[in-house]
Amino acid sequence: MSTNDIVLDELAKITENEEVRQDLDLALFDEAVLDSLGMVELIVALGETFHLDISPAQVDRKMWATPRKIIADIETRLESRQQGAG
Repeated sequence: MSTNDIVLDELAKITENEEVRQDLDLALFDEAVLDSLGMVELIVALGETFHLDISPAQVDRKMWATPRKIIADIETRLESRQQGAG
């Protein structure tokens, strides 16, 4: 399963909204699909799933405003971790 699929699965589960899978540019906060509590739940879920240490203080709404931005951020964190291990 790809990073993209895993992020979208978690996002759909937490938001209880399947639209996040179809529209990667969906404005999650502007459309009230994701709120602050949901964002923290997502941070925890993705941190556990990908074995990343993500603090809510490291993530703001602009960084995770759309599904596409969340995927990009997680991929960047995974790449950084790989480079640090290599």
